Amino acid sequence: MTVTTRVLTAGALAAALEDVARLRIRVFRDFPYLYDGDADYERDYLRAYQSPGAVVVAAMDGERIVGAATGAPMTDHAADFAAAFADRPEPLDQIFYCAESVLLPEYRGHGIGHAFFDAREAHARSLGLTYSAFCSVIRPADHPVRPAGYRPLDDFWRKRGYAPLPGVVARFSWKDLDEPAETEKPLQFWMRQL
Repeated sequence: MTVTTRVLTAGALAAALEDVARLRIRVFRDFPYLYDGDADYERDYLRAYQSPGAVVVAAMDGERIVGAATGAPMTDHAADFAAAFADRPEPLDQIFYCAESVLLPEYRGHGIGHAFFDAREAHARSLGLTYSAFCSVIRPADHPVRPAGYRPLDDFWRKRGYAPLPGVVARFSWKDLDEPAETEKPLQFWMRQL
């Protein structure tokens, strides 16, 4: 298996957004997100990544995008996250938001997750930003559809220098696979200094 990563900005980024939407719908169906994806929602959500500071890091198997990691300055998402960061000393205009990292299961375990973070952190530094942050959904340990042997990515994130920010929790709604309607989910923010 030969997978390469490409950093996409501007027009190349815009051209990849349909693939990012497809991957989000596919990968986020799995635990812990359990996302019942919707193409219209994806198109609307991904508009935030058409800003000048946005980046998509694409994992490529030949010319096929098999994974993607997105990011943009936190100020592009201020409406969504300002409340979560209200009591933090770091100004939003100094934070880079590493949004999703989605990778098809058969490509995992080969260092692509590190490549995703390396490229986004380098992009954040090139923009002159001081911090890198992301959030992950909080699910209870006894969630009824938690797979046997499930391992959260907390150790991976800690090894990269990230730590959870106490009390910095965003709230988003989406429809889980087993729910009739959207429900609100808490998402824990993690951050590191660049």
